Amino acid sequence: MERTLGRQEASDAVGDEGWRLLLGTLRTSVRVGSLAEAAGVAARAVAVCGDDADGHLRVDLRPEQVVLSLQSLDRAALTARDVDLARRLTAAVRAAGLRTEPGVGTGASRSVQVLEIAVDALDIPAIRPFWAAVLGYAGEAGADGPADPLVDPAGEGPAFWFQQMDRPRPQRNRIHFDICVPHDEAPGRLEAALAAGGRLLSADRAPAFWVLADPEGNEACITTWQGRDG
Repeated sequence: MERTLGRQEASDAVGDEGWRLLLGTLRTSVRVGSLAEAAGVAARAVAVCGDDADGHLRVDLRPEQVVLSLQSLDRAALTARDVDLARRLTAAVRAAGLRTEPGVGTGASRSVQVLEIAVDALDIPAIRPFWAAVLGYAGEAGADGPADPLVDPAGEGPAFWFQQMDRPRPQRNRIHFDICVPHDEAPGRLEAALAAGGRLLSADRAPAFWVLADPEGNEACITTWQGRDG
């Protein structure tokens, strides 16, 4: 069985290759000029991964970009195999005259990111089945306990996770967004949110997360993988 990697180790291993660590996955973007070129990149990626493709690789194709994601899906974790595949994919993309890079969108308007929706709960096992049913979601392989997050089996919608509360807090919204960004993207995203009228409510757990609010008090968190070990 492949060795599971810590966050710092995984990030350091492929950061210089244009990959970023987001919620237990390695992600990168390849800018292309057409959907046909995107399909070619995807086909090359599948070929490079070979028999490991189904168990590790996920691909999102658009006319302007391809987003590649790697994770050992049977464990919902990163392993040494994922790092090896990331390096091989970067080499293959470069051989095609393209680049793996963290920026996505036209003109690399933002970085790769992952959106989560967090739900405050006093009794997580009691409410989790409802959200699984109404969303058509399920737990991840190796992480499907009564308090674990829920994910879209089709890989289209944002993840849902449940924040344990010790008492009701009716004075605040009980559902908020978590935007998981690359660690080197977080300062710029924070600055942009504040410049757009946001307020910083807490940086006590930074760089793991910053708690922000819009002008009416609705909350969102900018999160990274950093500050979560030890």
